[in-house]
Amino acid sequence: MINRNQAWDLLTSKLSNKNLVRHCLAVEAVMRELAKYFEASADKWGIVGLLHDGDYELSRDDPTKHTLLMHGWLTGMRETDPEILSAILSHNFAHTGKNPPANKLEWSLYCCDELTGLIVAVALVMPDKKLSSVTPEAVMKKFTQKSFAAGAHREQIALCEQKLGIKLEDFISLSLSAMQSISPELGI
Repeated sequence: MINRNQAWDLLTSKLSNKNLVRHCLAVEAVMRELAKYFEASADKWGIVGLLHDGDYELSRDDPTKHTLLMHGWLTGMRETDPEILSAILSHNFAHTGKNPPANKLEWSLYCCDELTGLIVAVALVMPDKKLSSVTPEAVMKKFTQKSFAAGAHREQIALCEQKLGIKLEDFISLSLSAMQSISPELGI
């Protein structure tokens, strides 16, 4: 299995946008916490979170290529772990038509990806623009305001209840706490 340093090198060789790198770090942190929750491999889940959008800058204009490029880079590095490869592909099944999420790892990525963006948006409207000022209640309040961070697909986040068996409030709390634990790396 690819290790964290190799994953970081791959990510930073493909992404130059600091905010995209920070997004990947946020998803990695949440995925590590979800792995602990499900008693799974935090390293594996973290790597999936870190790399999930690693090809975005190169696939932005053709969403059908998103995740397929990363999958190719990983197999080119001789990554053979079927869980990592499948989870990366599942992240963009809506555009590729391949690998819809089918297990806790894949559904965790699918649900938390959108939530990290919403949490960052909530932090940015705080007076000090800090994650440390954000509460789960503040995120829940903004979650119900469809015009706030309208690009964050709430229906995707809310699948945490059906697909993961985690109440939305608890999913938000877990995700927020994970992101707050790396707030210096996220710059907020």
